[in-house]
Order: sequence, then C-alpha cells, then structure tokens
Amino acid sequence: MPNKGEYSPLPPWRRSDYCGTLRAADAGRQVALWGWVASRRDHGGLVFIDLRDREGLIQLVFNPAHNPAAHEVAQTMRAEYYIAAKGEIVRRSEGTVNQDLPTGHIEVAVSAVEILATSVPPPFPLAAGSEGVAEETRLKYRYLDLRRPEMQRNLRRRHQAVRGVRAWLDSQGFIEIETPILWRPTPEGARDYLVPSRVNPGKFYALPQSPQLLKQLLMVSGFDRYYQIARCFRDEDLRANRQPEFSQVDIEMTGPRPDDIMGVAEGMMASVYEFAAGLKIESPFQRMPYAEAMERYGSDKPDLRFGLEMKNLTAAFAGTSFKVFAEVIARGEAIYGIALPAEYQLSRRELDETAESIRSQKGLGLAWARAADGAWQGPIARHLGDGERERAATAAGLKSGDTLLMVAGTRDKVRPLMGDLRLQMAARFNLRDPDALRFLWIVDFPLFDYSEEDERLVSAHHPFTAPHPDDVDLLDSPTSARNARALAYDLVLNGQEMGGGSIRIHNADLQLKVFGILGLSREEALNQFGFLLDAFSYGAPPHGGIAFGVDRIAMMVCGTDSLRDVMAFPKTQKAVDPMSGAPSEIDPRQLKELSIKVVL
Repeated sequence: MPNKGEYSPLPPWRRSDYCGTLRAADAGRQVALWGWVASRRDHGGLVFIDLRDREGLIQLVFNPAHNPAAHEVAQTMRAEYYIAAKGEIVRRSEGTVNQDLPTGHIEVAVSAVEILATSVPPPFPLAAGSEGVAEETRLKYRYLDLRRPEMQRNLRRRHQAVRGVRAWLDSQGFIEIETPILWRPTPEGARDYLVPSRVNPGKFYALPQSPQLLKQLLMVSGFDRYYQIARCFRDEDLRANRQPEFSQVDIEMTGPRPDDIMGVAEGMMASVYEFAAGLKIESPFQRMPYAEAMERYGSDKPDLRFGLEMKNLTAAFAGTSFKVFAEVIARGEAIYGIALPAEYQLSRRELDETAESIRSQKGLGLAWARAADGAWQGPIARHLGDGERERAATAAGLKSGDTLLMVAGTRDKVRPLMGDLRLQMAARFNLRDPDALRFLWIVDFPLFDYSEEDERLVSAHHPFTAPHPDDVDLLDSPTSARNARALAYDLVLNGQEMGGGSIRIHNADLQLKVFGILGLSREEALNQFGFLLDAFSYGAPPHGGIAFGVDRIAMMVCGTDSLRDVMAFPKTQKAVDPMSGAPSEIDPRQLKELSIKVVL
C-alpha cells in the first residue's frame, strides 16, 4: 500500500487539452495534459516522452537545465505509466519535425510532472501497427488492447456510426423506445439464453434474440415509428463473425410499403457513412430478386465489386455425349460455369487442388477447360463436340485464354458451391476493390424454406413475415406454399448482409394459417403467441420494419473483417471471455436460492 501523501485519487491539476488535438497554432500556450507513456528516449541530457491519450500522441521534452525536478521524475518513467504534465507548447526545430504525426510540428517543454500510476511491462506492444499478437492474448488483456490506436479508432468510428443512425432516424420522426431484456422465448432460429426466476421457482426468462414481437406490439400501441439500439442474445455455435451478444438497429413503421422502409434505410446508411467516414453515399441502391441473385452469384448476399458471374450451361450441353453431363441433365439437374479471364491463370496443380477440395467437402466434381484459338484444352475437352463447346463458350462469355470452371448437380448444391468458388477466385486474384461500396437490396425472398432434417417447411426469415399479396392463395396447402414469396428484403454491402426486414402479418387468421404451415397447432400457437394474436384483434394497423447489425455496420465502416475488432469486450468462438473468465461456475448458495440443481 502507498504511504499517506504518496497516493491521491485525484489528479494534481485539471486537463486543459487532449494530446492529439494540439497543433502548431497552439505554440506559446501553457497546457496541462494527462496520458500514458507510449515511449521514452533518453538522449544523455534531454528526455523525450511520447504521451498518448485517446486523441493521439504529443512529444514531451524534459530539460534538466530548465526544470531539474521534472527531468529527474522523467528518468524513472517506463512504458504505460500514467502521468500528468504541465508545460509550454513550442515549435520543433528544423530537422526534428515529424511529418507523419499531426502534432509533429510541436512539442511540450515540461515544467511540472507527476506519475499518477506505474505499470508493469505490458504483455505486448501497444504502439500503432503492433500486429502478430495472438488474439487470445489480446482478449485476455483487452483493457490494454483497447489502448492501441487501431482499436481506439475503431470504437470511435463505431460511436460516430451510431450517431449517424440516431441523427437520421430522429430527423425522420422515429421515437427511440427501449424494450425488455428479461422476456420470453421468441422463434428466431437459435437457442435462447435462459435466466431463472428466483421469485417464480421453476420458471425462466429468455434473453431476447431480437425485439421482433415487441416492436410489432408497439405499432399496435400507436407509436407509428419506433427504433432502438437493441441488445440481442443468441446461444448458437459461433463463427468468425458471430457473437453470442450483439447490438442491432431495430426499426418499425406503421403502414409502410417496402419502398418506404428501403428509403429510410438508405438515408440511414448515408448518414452513417457521412458521420463515421465523411463519405457521400448515392441512392437509391440497386435491387435484385432473390432468384436472380442465386442464379447469377450463388448467394443471397453477392459481392458486386467484381464480375465472375455464374452461367447456367445446362441448355448448352443438351444432347451431349459426355456421360457425366448427360446423366446430370437426364436427372433434371443443372450445369453451371464461371469463366475465369485469361489474366487470372490457374496452374494444373491449382486446378487439381481446387477440384479435390470441392470433392472432399461437397461431394461434387469440378470440370474445367481452357479456351485456346477456338479449341478447348483440358481433361474433358475430347469428350465434347464442336457444337456444345461453341454453345457453352457463348453462354459463358468465354474468350481465348479464359478458363471455364464447371460443376454439375442439383441446383441447391451447385449454386452455393459456385458462389463460394467465385469468392475464392476473387480472394486468390485480389479482385475486390477495398474502397468500393456496392450496396444492393435483395427482394422477393421465398416465404418458406424446406428443412431436409425436419422434413417440413420452415420460415425463410421468421414466421411473422407477410406473404406477397399475389401469393396469399398459395398458402392453402404446404405444397403450394413452397412457391410463395415474402414481402422481405435484405440490404447487402460488398457481400456482407447488413440488415434485413419485412412487412409483417397483422391479421390473426393469416398468422394462424402460417403457423399451421410451419407445423404449429392452433393450441400451440395460442399458447406461445396468444398475446400477439389478441393484440391483432384490437385494430392492428399494417406495419413493417428492418433491423441492422450495429457491429457489422461498424466493421464495414472501419474496413476490418472481424466483429471482434469493433466490439469493446467480445468473446471467442467458444463464447468465452478470456479476460474475466466468463462463463463461470455459480456459488451453490445462489443455485439453492433459484431452486436449481446442476447435473452434468
């Protein structure tokens, strides 16, 4: 413990400025600064310290001839000591200016300094550009990792992005309303995190996967335009860009058409990029039906920053004598191809490795051929006639020197596979422009998907999505319902899904019909959603909305590819926080109070 007089919870003086905000025009001013020692250099007399705070760095100079006491203290400082310093801003002499630093034309001649907190050597360097540190280590010492300039920049940009969200929605007449964290399960497609109730033994709350039903109830309640930055929780297996808890911009409107919601969303994204990055976003955004996206790109979130579109070559190979293709066509399946331009060549070894990867992971084969002076080269070339080669080349847009990559099989398997192959080629040949922003609306989604595992229809989005008005009659049977379209829409940016929404069902009878198609009996539906169905009987207006992942927005604005780079305290892919040790065991006394016994 420090002795009396050696420790105070208060700094010795108030801060006058942040380090990184000072400029040459401030020369001659007296300033008082706080910050961390980023580096210390002793030049055999003068001591130079780079002082860092959230706004950046400035150089401090300790001169023994001017202030020996301050110079003596400076000699004891080490990296990440937290100090308070006073002094005069002076211009640096010619030859010592640091052009790479915004404060590089000035320094602070220190007249007084105090060490407010010492530091042991940090487990990794905190300077800008300190890559190569294991992510597990970064997360264990997240409070240090967050001091790094990159992380400071990311979280500040996230803040500015959220400012842009609120500024736009406030200007459009939306009201921010908070909804409960402790509620009941909702069918969002993942497991719920459950919270036991002490005062209601044996009963549980569920942490919300989204405020879906609550925002619909707010429309029934008459608030007309709602939004919130909602905290959401999903107990699912995590991938690189999934977190068990996340934030979303939740938006709902009374009486909208899809165009109305898209207009609000486009304005919001423009506001986000203006606030966070100073960029002008043009609208309206391009739109593309789901069926077209799957046919051309094999994905409902296509990256439009490069070409390599898929082409359906099935008709080109009609009547082929190539046994593999002939059998595929006879089964009613399809052949898709991607023409890889001549400037992006794959060696025979690379082609074989790609084929083996597809075979081992997807159970499908890759056929390829290279066009050369009107002829085809490759393993399948001799099995194809002149007519089918010519038709396929025309359909695929194949030119001399190009390589045609083809996969055959069921559409449900081939199109996503070709979509992945397209992305692999883009990564291999660096085809993505990192500065381009290609926004895209995907519309006309199917209302239902078929689950092979459950052998039944499941909601493509969620069960409260309204069917397309032209397809309502298709809901009379599960067979025809498979062809029904939804009034749903997703916003995609550079191959990332930024948000999705729909017009909602606001009629109890139609909602019960959809529940029935999904396999819920009337009794089950009333038990789970009776409060919603009751609300629909009291003059529920038409309504719809959209939700955006705040973390995904921040990731795109910051130009990083990991959600963990834009979240203050994320978890690993095992849903663990290495810093705090969460999740942890619970004191048996707490379990007893909750009437819970743990059996592993």
